[in-house]
Amino acid sequence: MPRPKRADDGLTKFQRYRQQQQRRGMKQLRIWVPDPHRPEFAAEAERQGLLLRGRPEETEALDFIAAATDWPES
Repeated sequence: MPRPKRADDGLTKFQRYRQQQQRRGMKQLRIWVPDPHRPEFAAEAERQGLLLRGRPEETEALDFIAAATDWPES
């Protein structure tokens, strides 16, 4: 099967893809998130967990997590 002709618009494959997504109403979003593989991540998670222990916010957060992960079985 012959390959389709490549567009000669000077754009890379990724630039064309981004343009296509923008035309479809999509917006690219880049964010930085903590790396869970770093030792500092576990230490900070434990520190924050200890700050919440026994507080009403802890119950609220755990209830939210439980509701978000409580999927009906199919």
